[in-house]
Amino acid sequence: MKEIVIISGKGGTGKTSITAAFAMLGREAVVVADCDVDAADMHLLMQPDWSSSEDFYSGVIASIDQEKCLKCGKCQSICRFNAIPMINEEYVVNKLDCEGCGYCARICPADAIKMIEQNVGKFYISNTKADNKLVHARLKSGADNSGKLVAKVKKEAKLIAEKEHKEIIIVDGSPGIGCPVVSSLSGASYVVLVTEPSVSGLHDLERVYQLVKKFGIPAGCIINKADINQDVTDRIMIFLSDNSIDHLGNLPYDEDFTKAMTEGKTIVEDQESHLKNLITEMWKKIKEIN
Repeated sequence: MKEIVIISGKGGTGKTSITAAFAMLGREAVVVADCDVDAADMHLLMQPDWSSSEDFYSGVIASIDQEKCLKCGKCQSICRFNAIPMINEEYVVNKLDCEGCGYCARICPADAIKMIEQNVGKFYISNTKADNKLVHARLKSGADNSGKLVAKVKKEAKLIAEKEHKEIIIVDGSPGIGCPVVSSLSGASYVVLVTEPSVSGLHDLERVYQLVKKFGIPAGCIINKADINQDVTDRIMIFLSDNSIDHLGNLPYDEDFTKAMTEGKTIVEDQESHLKNLITEMWKKIKEIN
């Protein structure tokens, strides 16, 4: 089984649109995992049926039983995060500030504080218009532990691939180099880096590749909107060559990309778009490399 992870050093490079196009080309041979749980939008292009869902619990938060509370103030005095203010003569927990360390519960003389497991989001398993399975999720506003939710999405996608004997898992990772990206890269067979020819695009490509390199995962790169700044495109090409990163191809700037997105479609569904052939060739290269 091959696990292909598509990531980018920054947002707005076209990563998800390209991933969705690969999912359409792979059709029933692939399982798709949307691991960009902080800003999940693969469903906008893949039209999932949301056939099953499950709450995701991770981390704990303090909860004060007001009937047991002695109003001694010990919890407030020891909280390093200033998460226990007094409101209307009661000590209460500010959920956004509480880090779940549990120290307040340990020192409470009345055993009035409990650490409650948190529902931080949902994950879904859906059938898509491409006749494949999509595992996706949504993190609640203000919730953390997105790295753990990514791990859950990947685990479920792998279980489906094993059960249904699918050859490839396509993973849409988060942009940047944070915990969700690290979780996305775990177990990957190949990484596709999507970038654009801007100064920030090149900088973030260099930065995210350093992370990929630490994992020892082979990588390829797609340069989106490659014709908008030829000088930076040339610099990206040099970087790819110097680091033995496969050059999977360039995509020109084309408003058909935006048009397809606004219609809820991938670019490969537009039979008249010349971008379809370019992305199809990239998908063939990825499968041949792997």
